[in-house]
Amino acid sequence: MKVEGITLEKIDLLRHRAGVSYREAYEVLEETQGDVVRALIKLEEKPRTVTEKFQVRGSELVSRVRELIRQGNVNRIVVKQEEKVLLDIPVTVGAIGAVFMPYLAALGVIAALATRCTIEVERRQS
Repeated sequence: MKVEGITLEKIDLLRHRAGVSYREAYEVLEETQGDVVRALIKLEEKPRTVTEKFQVRGSELVSRVRELIRQGNVNRIVVKQEEKVLLDIPVTVGAIGAVFMPYLAALGVIAALATRCTIEVERRQS
């Protein structure tokens, strides 16, 4: 849908104030029929996440994941080896200790077999 009144100035304003890409700014302006204030409110309500990546040796894997879970502001932890996903742990599991035990057992097996892994941590940005 093409909306009249979406200008580069409006897009730049959203990018500056909300820290979004040109595409996100344009799309939210389309949704709000070019209304910058409504677009800012919509962007503000949208949860933001940041992804961090860590390289670890297999022997450090379990302790590093436990440490990340203890930090408490983690949404998801993905363990990869050479871009292949070995384990994907949702944050809700971290909050429930007993349910987390199978993940720790799987991490132990991965750690024994892997020499190097990448841990991708998704955190909610405030």
